[in-house]
Amino acid sequence: MTDESRERLEHPRADLTRVEAALDAWAHRHLSAESGARGARRAGVEFLVFILKQAWACVFGALMLAALVATALWYPDGAALSRNDALVLIAVAIQVLMVALRLESGRELWVIVLFHLVGTVMELFKTAAGSWEYGGAGVLAIGAVPLYTGFMYAAVGSYMVRVFKLFDLRFVRYPPLWLTAVIGAAIYANFFTHHFLPDARWVLLVAVVLVWGRCIMLFRNHRERPARSLPILLPFLGVAFFIWIAENIGTAAGAWIYPHQAGGWEMVSLSKMVSWFLLMIISVVLVTLVYRPRPPGEPAPTGAAEQH
Repeated sequence: MTDESRERLEHPRADLTRVEAALDAWAHRHLSAESGARGARRAGVEFLVFILKQAWACVFGALMLAALVATALWYPDGAALSRNDALVLIAVAIQVLMVALRLESGRELWVIVLFHLVGTVMELFKTAAGSWEYGGAGVLAIGAVPLYTGFMYAAVGSYMVRVFKLFDLRFVRYPPLWLTAVIGAAIYANFFTHHFLPDARWVLLVAVVLVWGRCIMLFRNHRERPARSLPILLPFLGVAFFIWIAENIGTAAGAWIYPHQAGGWEMVSLSKMVSWFLLMIISVVLVTLVYRPRPPGEPAPTGAAEQH
């Protein structure tokens, strides 16, 4: 093992939580040049590392989705505590445990709170406009919006910040942050204004392609491996697709329904992918307010794993 490799193994990046640092160290041991992994075995370990990192990045959203499905299947009808209020308490408990067990850093918590606020404001407007509705009773709500809904938006933010760190993301030709902020603000505004003015989503979609179209995302599965690259619009689209899948699971679990589902559950139209793709842009803009996109060659933070 080289001195540089040993240094990186013994001193994990400062922005990793302890679970992330342990995962990073495990990947380093099994994929470093000294591990002896070759051929199919190495490819299998690489794939396992990728899946484990993605799974950890999704942990908050996965726990929320599991709570939605579990309460839909087994929550007793007539319980003193309504299902909606139970979901709020479950979401808060998940968040508190993540922080208390140091599985989430204070920096990530700020991003999650920001997503929660942005999402709740949009939920209040959209439910009032009849875009979708939440059933069931409960006191832990603002108007017709149960407070657990903000955590569903926060789950997207949680995923984004974890992916930034776990895959050591770097960017070539990332657009200026002020320009991305303008487009993100315009997308957010359009979610409201299209109820009164012409819908600008297709114009905004073209703007996204023009602004981010030349950007290349570099990601690293293992510290000693060369970074892989792909156009950034592809992961945007991929995440939007998985959010659409989660949305179908959530509506099937009765967490909320769209007007076309009032007579019985139906799959959410694939056209909703456009909305989720645009929401992804808002998510990226919010995350880059806290985690600045780094170009190739800029060193990652090193030192003790972040514990607060």
